[in-house]
Amino acid sequence: MKFAFGKKANPFLRGHIALLPKGKALDLAAGEGRNAVFLAQHGFKVDAVDISEIGLRKTQELAGKRTVRVHTILADLDTYQIKRGEYDLITNFYFLNRNIIPKMKRGLKKGGVVIFETYLLEHRRLHTGGPKNPKYFLKPNEPLRLFKGFRILVYREGIFEEGGKRKAIASLIAQKP
Repeated sequence: MKFAFGKKANPFLRGHIALLPKGKALDLAAGEGRNAVFLAQHGFKVDAVDISEIGLRKTQELAGKRTVRVHTILADLDTYQIKRGEYDLITNFYFLNRNIIPKMKRGLKKGGVVIFETYLLEHRRLHTGGPKNPKYFLKPNEPLRLFKGFRILVYREGIFEEGGKRKAIASLIAQKP
């Protein structure tokens, strides 16, 4: 089975796994599960949510091959409710719906961590793929505003080379007080 973005976890996640508190994790817009499976391999109990049944099937296939478990949840994130205080870690890669940010914040336990990465508006100038609609792009420093009141552990913003492509992205790791 072919995986659109490969089977290797997001580079920002891989590079910062040691910073993340162990426990229960929620991977939002999990896609084909590469990040969820990576977290499970590192001892997390993982819930992976996505709207694609095919993507979640691939998540289960990858988890099986790597001999880990991932609990998959077929749901539309526009309506999905995150249980309050349920998670030690919530991840969100390349899915921007500003309405779920408050749900993410509520879903974290005290001291829980969010890891968030997506495209900046300037990415459109690079012509290397990504969404077309401007509402799916971050403005400069927007993640810092979205997670105001959280302790920022890591933040980067700019143009980075990843997977052989240039991307204009913002990446954040923040802890709930």
